Amino acid sequence: MPYLLVTLCCLFATLGSFLFGYDSGVISSVIDQDSFKLRFHNPSDAATGGIVASYNGGAILGSVVVSYLSDPWGRRPVLFTGGLLASLGAALQAGAVNVAMLFVGRLIAGLAVGMMSAIIPVYCSELSPPRIRGFLGSLQQWMIGLGVVVAQWVGYGCSLRAGAFSWSFPLAFQAVPAVILSAGVWFLPESPRWLIGKGDMDAGRAILNRLHLVQGQSNAQLVESEFVQIRDSIAEERRSTVRSWHQLFTQPSWRHRVLLACGMQVFTQCSGTNVISNYNPSLYQILGLSQSTSLILQGIWGALAQFWNTVFILFIDRVDRRKLLLPSLLGMGASMCVEAIMGQVYGNFEDASATNPNAIRGAIAMFFVFSLFYTSLGLISWIYPSEIFPTAIRARGSSVATATNWSLNLVFAQCTPIARSHMGWNYFYCFAAFNWAAAIIVWVAYPETAGKSLEEVERLFVLDRQGAAHQVGDPSPSQTSIEGKDASMIVSSQNSSHAPDHRPGANAASVGR
Repeated sequence: MPYLLVTLCCLFATLGSFLFGYDSGVISSVIDQDSFKLRFHNPSDAATGGIVASYNGGAILGSVVVSYLSDPWGRRPVLFTGGLLASLGAALQAGAVNVAMLFVGRLIAGLAVGMMSAIIPVYCSELSPPRIRGFLGSLQQWMIGLGVVVAQWVGYGCSLRAGAFSWSFPLAFQAVPAVILSAGVWFLPESPRWLIGKGDMDAGRAILNRLHLVQGQSNAQLVESEFVQIRDSIAEERRSTVRSWHQLFTQPSWRHRVLLACGMQVFTQCSGTNVISNYNPSLYQILGLSQSTSLILQGIWGALAQFWNTVFILFIDRVDRRKLLLPSLLGMGASMCVEAIMGQVYGNFEDASATNPNAIRGAIAMFFVFSLFYTSLGLISWIYPSEIFPTAIRARGSSVATATNWSLNLVFAQCTPIARSHMGWNYFYCFAAFNWAAAIIVWVAYPETAGKSLEEVERLFVLDRQGAAHQVGDPSPSQTSIEGKDASMIVSSQNSSHAPDHRPGANAASVGR
């Protein structure tokens, strides 16, 4: 299998993503356990929201500080540190004797996951050949989904046991993938783009050859061209190296990309997915189902969502990003709208289980329909932000985008119990509107990145900026097209002469094939 080694490296790195999914999914099973409520004296809606939100608060902090570690020290130390912190957080949560200790454990676990959720997409994108970058980048969401499924079924299995084990073991189990990741991360290669950026050309070239050369080395010239392109692109980026966070938002091209990346994460959180995944068991109980049945349905919902992730990941590199995003957003908006209408018609489903069981079935079905439509957005939300930034600011840009994700996650985690108490099922109208608005924004503002190398994506934004400058200066109408033709001629000449051109962007067309 071509690219087997790079696939295995990315798969192991995404153990951090599995931990992300497990930590996010386990709390919904734990907070509804009777033994948990008894241990922590029946926490109020605000306290329950705080237990969920403390994890998100830590994740915000982790996603913000990650670039201070990854830029000077590399991508692997971040994964190692995240694994250690996650193990500590798991121990504190499982051994919690009061709500304050549980808060601290959740905060530390969130700090770890925030760091890893920001750096894993960056690491995978920088290791990936253009041909399968979408596939490897979407492993983050696939492992998140797997973690959620495992958390849901572990939670259900433990609910069959009485006593503290029913909630403490699911929380303690977080330490297992964390320890494995910390122990094995040093066997992974460092990012070749980070090494080249630090001036270690030989090590960067060696890793590219090791990961990207196929059997028989039939693509050796393409890999060499990729190395030259990365080297020259980084050299060009050094002329405008970001020296402060303020500069990230003041340079127009970078600000544009930050807004696109943050917008993608806003779409994810405002879709309503975490409201469903965090509070699904309690939503099912509102519909009149028992706790055991609610947990079983939660597990089936997560397993089916993971099935859709597996199906979609197989052709994520064969279909344009925009063509996947638009139906996803429109479909989620429709399913949320139907959910809200049904809740309004049937009086928030009070006594509906006795008077109209078909209404209950329809409400549950909409949750499953939502999971199908969410799949594309879930996968692309981690790919897109990591591929639109240049190497010089990729860690910081991804950090800002991930912090946006966790910030909104915190808002919804804290506000959802209160909003459900006051708005009932009308709350879902908000998410219908958010999804439909997001579809319009994607249609208008988001450029296509599928099938391009990271350096080609960078050239896409550079040409857009140059085009805007030419329009202001009223240049010759054919100037931009002539530049594009010149670049193609350069690459064509390189392929025929086997002598790589060292000008920035010269190899853009060849690497993306």
